Amino acid sequence: MTPAPCTRILGLDPGLQVAGFGVIEASGLQLRYVASGTIRTAAASGLPQRLKTLFEGIEAVLERYRPDASAVEIVFVNNNPQATLMLGQARGACVSALVTGGQVVHEYTALQLKKAVAGHGRASKAEVQHMVQRLLRLPGLPGPDAADALGLAITHAHVGSAMERLRQAGSQAATGGPEALAGRYRSGRSR
Repeated sequence: MTPAPCTRILGLDPGLQVAGFGVIEASGLQLRYVASGTIRTAAASGLPQRLKTLFEGIEAVLERYRPDASAVEIVFVNNNPQATLMLGQARGACVSALVTGGQVVHEYTALQLKKAVAGHGRASKAEVQHMVQRLLRLPGLPGPDAADALGLAITHAHVGSAMERLRQAGSQAATGGPEALAGRYRSGRSR
């Protein structure tokens, strides 16, 4: 049996003051930590300069770690419209940097991240940090922004691989008909 291919995944938790990033490698169900950190912007800088800092920071992460896939958190709407607008602009700069760097961007909600990492959608930040530490066998707790970013990468490793298997199964069914797909699974060649 051939080993599962290794995929390097960048998770990105966008924020205007602090954007977290996390890089993992996934090979089948095996996950391996590569790197994590934050990109910080100066609060005293104007919005355009802060967006430029985010964009350039992500460019540097892409250049250094060369991910095969990227996962970004979908922005939630909160009670403060101004904060939501600022976060949306920061997220736009992050997604633009990823796309400019040749990445296909996969998007996940905080609920999806929490379910994939902690097993339930009401997990606290601390629970996500502890589960990320455990899943990646880290010696210490990652910071909250890096933990969310690593959690997004883990989410994509789990959800993305399942979606790819479904896509491949659908593709095989379309080209060979239901009999070909059913025969493939009956013969035990489904892996």
